[in-house]
Amino acid sequence: MLAGTGPKGRLLGLDRDADALAVTRQRLADWGARITLVQENFSRSLATLARLGWSGVDAAVLDLGFSSLQIEDAERGFSFLRAGPLDMRMDRTEPGCAADVVNHASQAELRQIFREWGEEPAAGALARAVVEARKKSPLTTTVALVRTIEQVIKRPSRSTRSPVHPATRAFQALRIAVNRELHHLSTFLADGYRLLKPGGRLVILAYHSLEDRLVKTAFRRWAASCVCPPRLQLCACGWSPKVKILTPKPLTPTRSEVATNPRARSARLRAVERYG
Repeated sequence: MLAGTGPKGRLLGLDRDADALAVTRQRLADWGARITLVQENFSRSLATLARLGWSGVDAAVLDLGFSSLQIEDAERGFSFLRAGPLDMRMDRTEPGCAADVVNHASQAELRQIFREWGEEPAAGALARAVVEARKKSPLTTTVALVRTIEQVIKRPSRSTRSPVHPATRAFQALRIAVNRELHHLSTFLADGYRLLKPGGRLVILAYHSLEDRLVKTAFRRWAASCVCPPRLQLCACGWSPKVKILTPKPLTPTRSEVATNPRARSARLRAVERYG
């Protein structure tokens, strides 16, 4: 993005993960003072801009979900394919890791987490299995949790083509719960268009249906001419469209892009432009 700007262009990067910021700071060191990196949640973007004295931005990109850096580090506990502590925190200075949720949430709470945030069909049975397993010994590692999950959800046979690992949905649900991902996304989407200068563009990359649904709904609301409840016969909201939707349908990666970066296969890109 910065390479596409003029000589006075600046870039502000926000990330909750101190490790990601350290890598980015080293990678972009040649850009010097044109780069500002802040350890902060994107849900606080407006407050961060105000604190830095920025009036707005010409372009913004939200890349939701977790990074390759996080999933490839076994000590972070994001991957069900790597043995490590059951952590999953994007910001390791915050309290409450995945092991805390797994070992202390009630069976009803676990069922809700797995069903709502993992869209796991076997949420009830999985929650029950986790509660029974932790009675014998706390589940503190990714291996222990995967073993428990596989007692309920069997690995697909070689004859099936499904690439979905039995632990995929449960790990997604726990990650969302630990990091309050949908809460922070909803907070941003309340008025995130205010980041943009007139003519500025916002791009959001979502990686599962829960995120994409929130983004689609918010963009439609931002672009609407009225946000009154449908039961009202006359508009009384005083709302005016804030943005123009640039992607009526989300853009998805091409086959060649997926071949180059398999983790992009579920990406959905939506974009808007703020009215002047």
